[in-house]
Amino acid sequence: MTTRQSVRLGLQAEDKPELFTGAFSATLRRDLLLAWRARSDIFISLGFLAVVASLFPLGIGAEPQQLASIGPGVIWVAALLSCLLSLNRLFAQDHADGVLEQLLLSGEPPALWVCAKLLAFWLTACLPVVLLSPLLALWFHLPLDVLPVLAASLLLGTPVLAMLGGIGAALTLGLNSNGMLLGLLVLPLYVPVLIFGTAATGTAMLGMDASSHLLLLGGICAACMALAPWACATCLDIAME
Repeated sequence: MTTRQSVRLGLQAEDKPELFTGAFSATLRRDLLLAWRARSDIFISLGFLAVVASLFPLGIGAEPQQLASIGPGVIWVAALLSCLLSLNRLFAQDHADGVLEQLLLSGEPPALWVCAKLLAFWLTACLPVVLLSPLLALWFHLPLDVLPVLAASLLLGTPVLAMLGGIGAALTLGLNSNGMLLGLLVLPLYVPVLIFGTAATGTAMLGMDASSHLLLLGGICAACMALAPWACATCLDIAME
């Protein structure tokens, strides 16, 4: 029996609910505190989002109808790239400090604290993008009645970006030049989310019901919530062996 297995088996059954809840909240608070201390990274991601979005009007012109037609796709691509830019900090620092190994040896279900880390990542890297999206929509002359659909699609889609990106970050943990490999692994998985998210806003701009696209995004999000933490925890366990 390995040390990790003996530590896990040593946990008493009656203490599990309180310990598991404490592990989730402690990991979430720790990651949020670290993100606040390094809040310049958040502003860098938002600045990158704004720069990417501003390049398209400069490249194709500032004609309002043309900007409105490409606006949903540009906003989603910018959000996707902004999320991808932040993925390297999800596990890399904890891996370098030895925190990941301590978490894996703690006896707590890895999927539990992985959920906490993914939630903290979404709150600090993806939620600001969602909050900034109405300003970007006005920048691209999107109708005001489309803004709720755009925000809803981002609220459903960005958690998927975070969870799939977490799997990719765990797979490439500790590898040299993992940034390029991470992009190659994750970007193809982002394509369905990009398609449905853009289609939801585009359908709303045509005056049609966008609920079908939002339901598809919600289904993808629910499937990722059920499977991604376990897949991510398994990848981390393999990476730390």
